[in-house]
Amino acid sequence: MALIVQKYGGTSMGSPERIKNVARRVARFQAQGHQVVVVVSAMSGETNRLIALAREIQADPDPRELDVVISTGEQVAIGLLCMALKDAGLKARSYTGGQVRILTDDAFNKARILSIDEANIRADLDSGHVVVVAGFQGVDEAGNITTLGRGGSDTTGVALAAALKADECQIYTDVDGVYTTDPRIVPEARKLDTVTFEEMLEMASLGSKVLQIRSVEFAGKYKVKLRVLSSFQDEGEGTLITVEEGKKMEQPIISGIAFNRDEAKLTVLGVPDRPGVAYQVLGPIADANIDVDMIIQNVGHDGSTDFSFTVNRSEFEKAKAVLESVRQHIGAREIIGDNRICKVSAVGVGMRSHPGVASQMFRALAEEGINIQMISTSEIKISVVLDEKYLELAVRVLHKSFDLDK
Repeated sequence: MALIVQKYGGTSMGSPERIKNVARRVARFQAQGHQVVVVVSAMSGETNRLIALAREIQADPDPRELDVVISTGEQVAIGLLCMALKDAGLKARSYTGGQVRILTDDAFNKARILSIDEANIRADLDSGHVVVVAGFQGVDEAGNITTLGRGGSDTTGVALAAALKADECQIYTDVDGVYTTDPRIVPEARKLDTVTFEEMLEMASLGSKVLQIRSVEFAGKYKVKLRVLSSFQDEGEGTLITVEEGKKMEQPIISGIAFNRDEAKLTVLGVPDRPGVAYQVLGPIADANIDVDMIIQNVGHDGSTDFSFTVNRSEFEKAKAVLESVRQHIGAREIIGDNRICKVSAVGVGMRSHPGVASQMFRALAEEGINIQMISTSEIKISVVLDEKYLELAVRVLHKSFDLDK
């Protein structure tokens, strides 16, 4: 007998029939003798509907009250699933985040989990109940309802699995695992049987929407056994996300090609090359709560430097306005930008022991006439910034170059 935490997303909970399908799946696991805790998201589209409703009332919704509104989507979902479980003859009990006592900080709309009181859940499991918990939400010390940000139900599932010391945390999505790249771009993409937490963190940070990055960080920190599965297929082992690297005779160099379309680049031209200038450029950007990704500084022979960095495309205009306001102060010549770029990355723990990955990647792109604008590397990742029009071609070329279709 195992203790399993299962998380079902909005698509899995998208209609009464799909909710009944989730109930049937949970019933099969309990019939096998397992204790099951289920974490659910709101029904697909519901959170967006509630946000739009709030904005009809208040153009910039009050963060505390917005959390009160959008947390109701999950409350509806847990009640409906418990009804479906009871209709199938199971004992079931629903809990909101506050009823569990998922304690968070008070950062409304993007709260972080501080602790979980799992005592009531354990008691219910021991008495034969399926426990259904609302994802995406908790309460702060003052008892205010808080939400964890987009994709927060993944984090709720992993955090509960850690608190309960569950045997496995299963994340059910509309895909049947983690692939070498997006199958919509490369039909030959393969599902990975296993992937390391390190690789999954890189893929999540680079735009892979399979798992929320915070949930992967949480799972890695607390060594939660994490598996990605399809909620629409009864067969298959999905993808297991592990702490240990594979012990295969021939560990593949690259596990996947990740990409992100939502990129923009800003360049500050003619910046005086003096100590502290990077802070003078990026300090105001940080103060505006804008995340910066790749950074490149090119020093010229005339005592000036060009300073380039990337931001999320949604923050391009905001970042550009901030730079315009500091341009004269730092003595820069001009601000230019491009919000039609993308980032493509090769990810794999295998590159630690295989030199030449970067040169292979650059050669493959060069042979297709694809110009690289920026380069960033880490121990298990090489990222390049390209013109957005080359994204799909670059992904296909690199996927083939590293033999990921075999």
